Formats: sequence, structure tokens, C-alpha cells
Amino acid sequence: MDARPILFINGKLIDPHRDRVREEELLVADGKIAQIGTGLKGHAPKAKVIDLAGQHLSPGFIDIHVHLREPGQEHKETIATGAAAAVAGGFSTICCMPNTVPALDDPAQIEFVLNQAHKANLCEVLPFGAITKRREGQELAEMHLMHEAGAIGFSDDGVGVGSAAVMNKAFQYAKMFNGLISQHCEEPTLSGGPINAGLTAHRLGLTGLPAAAEELMIARDLALNRNIGARYHVQHISTAGAVDMVRQARAQGQSVTAEATPHHLLLTDAACTNYDTNTKMNPPLRTDADVEACIQGIIDGTIEVLATDHAPHAREEKELEFDRAPFGIVGLETAFPLYLAALVKTRRISLVAMIRLMTINAAKVIGLEDRGRLTAGARADLTVFNIDESWVIHPADFKSKSKNTPFVGREVRGRIKMTLVGGRIVYQEHSGL
Repeated sequence: MDARPILFINGKLIDPHRDRVREEELLVADGKIAQIGTGLKGHAPKAKVIDLAGQHLSPGFIDIHVHLREPGQEHKETIATGAAAAVAGGFSTICCMPNTVPALDDPAQIEFVLNQAHKANLCEVLPFGAITKRREGQELAEMHLMHEAGAIGFSDDGVGVGSAAVMNKAFQYAKMFNGLISQHCEEPTLSGGPINAGLTAHRLGLTGLPAAAEELMIARDLALNRNIGARYHVQHISTAGAVDMVRQARAQGQSVTAEATPHHLLLTDAACTNYDTNTKMNPPLRTDADVEACIQGIIDGTIEVLATDHAPHAREEKELEFDRAPFGIVGLETAFPLYLAALVKTRRISLVAMIRLMTINAAKVIGLEDRGRLTAGARADLTVFNIDESWVIHPADFKSKSKNTPFVGREVRGRIKMTLVGGRIVYQEHSGL
């Protein structure tokens, strides 16, 4: 492996911490950002020089919500293939959910994921442990032991914790060691519908999943946590009411954060009209008003993080009838251009603001305060991209094992050119730099 220092020249450096773009050189040595400035060649005469030719360089992207399926569902994805998809999408750190088979509900399972990620040797993979044993919502898992083993937070993702009593205990327990609770907000007695409740569901003859299912669980959790103050994160927020609840709770000083996904910013339930199972999500695609509310939540800071909810499924599973097919789509390799399309190309937020949501803000939610910064001495997790390069989404080109996406054939702008993790080039787009 080439262990020489790397000098990036002629690039536009995005610093989300200082909210600026600057045309400077950046030197990487010994896995860290060694220097940022001009005329750096003299400081490292043997460095490998990479001419960015006006392209952008930012901190490595961080995705706090992905599904890697291993152990138990390796036909959909493995930790190695998910990590390969991540670095191709510009992500240097990803956090995987515990809805595997068996669930990640004990320290041994957390250690397994970390060991598999170490073998893959691509991006950093940080596992979430389950809140409850077997994700059944009845009995708390050993969260503190999983935390000590390396769990970055706790979630029963795929289902919400239905019992208020169990959730109350989870908040109290997590608060003891400052653990993060990341909730799939879906009130279980209202769940089961494969599509948003509304006119589209009625036309298609499908049972609808109402916005109230998401909003009731958020309201309950905020009430439970009001006097406990545990770190609480709302996953894949999708309704106008949910955004407003989080906004009000934050204004009142509650410890709550939220994330949005590309599909909930670009698509509505109208996309389900042809029964395309690649449009079947959980939470489901909502209405135009919900999409706009989520975007407004990003603009005003209510939603602090952009995540993918990368959910790979095998082709034969997605070829089932709409109400029988599994929820979810892959997202790691398409997130960057889709976020550009939803937020930057439409001039809703700046490019720097978008990168902040994908880097330093995500790092703060999971408690990695030192990540997402372009400063000397920081770990050299870096992403190089061209915001203007056009390409067409072809799932056959994905590094992911699964190809389930509703964006097949969509022409997008914004291409990942290179990803570095700890100073190592772990991905380089075939056309090079």
C-alpha cells in the first residue's frame, strides 16, 4: 500500500464547522489532516499530489442509519458489500441497525459486527444495539454492556417500542451512561399498512398507514423523556405533524434530534400508483405537504441530520405483491446527488449547509464530536466530489448486493470521485482525478 503523504491541490475545501468554502491545499499524513494552506508542496516533497481541478473536498460523509443485514440475511447485503456501497457513496462512517437475524441485542453480536467491519477494511462501521431483547419490545436488552462493547446507540428499528413502560425504562437506563435512543416512530396498533393513508391508498385498494402512527409515538416519547433528558433521536421523520412536534420540543429545550431521508424529500405517495414495490417504504411516502414540511424543518434546523435508511432486499422479495413485499430501498450510492436535487439545486439550502447535515451534525448526534471537521490534526476522513457531473442511476453498477431503488434511470448531477478513511484512499471513481 502507498503510505506516502497525499497533497490535494486546486480544490474547493468545504469546512462545515466554520461554514465556508475555501480554495486551499490540504496535506494528509499519518492518517490525519497535517496542514491546510498554500504552498504546501515544500512541507512534503515526496507526497502523492492529487489535482482536484476545481472539485470539492469535504469531511467524509456520516450515515447514522443503514441496514447491513449481517448476520442472518447475507443474501441481501453483508457488512463488506454495504461498506463498499458506503465508500462509493462518499461515506467514511456508517451506523448499522440491529434488525438482523439474530438481532444485535448482546455484546457478542456487537463485537461480531465490529470484527466483520475490520475485515472489510473500508469505512468505519458502528453498530446500534437493540433497545429490547430480540427487538420484541418486552424486556430491555443489556444496553450498557453493548455500549461498553462498542454500540454507538440503541434502536429496535423496523418496529417502534410499543410499551410506554418499557420505553420509560429505556430512557432512564440510557440516561445513566449518556446513551442514545434512536426510535422508529410507529404506534404498533396503527401499523401494518403498506402505503400512506390517503387518496392514493384508497384508489389502489390498499390499507393505509396514517401519519398519526408516527406522531403519536413521538408525542408519547417526548412526554416520557421530558423529565429524564436522555438523548433521543427520531428516525426517518416523514410527516408535517412530526416535524412540528420536534420543533416545539426543541424550542422547549428537550434533548431531541431528527433525520430525514432522500426519498421523503423527493417522492410522494403518488409514486406508488403503479404498485412499484421499490416505492414501498416505512415510514411510507407521504404527501406534498409533508415533503414541504420536512424541507422546511431542514431549513430552520429542526431536522439536523440527513441519513439514507439504506435497506437492501433481494430481487425476488421485491417482486412480491405490493402488500407482501418488504419495506425499504437502497440509498448509500445515490444519496448525495438526490440530496443535491432536493435541497441545493432547488436553492432551499446551501451546499455547505447540506454537507453540515451529512457530516458534523451527524457526528454530534452519535457523540463523535471530533468528526466532520476540516482542521489540522483531525482524522483524515475525506470525500471528493463534483457537484455538476451528470450521470444516470443504473442499479447494475451498484456495489451493494441489492438493487431495489425507485430512482432507476433517473439522471442526476453530483458524483463522488474519491473517499478516504483514516488517510487511506478506499474508493476512487473509475474516471479518476
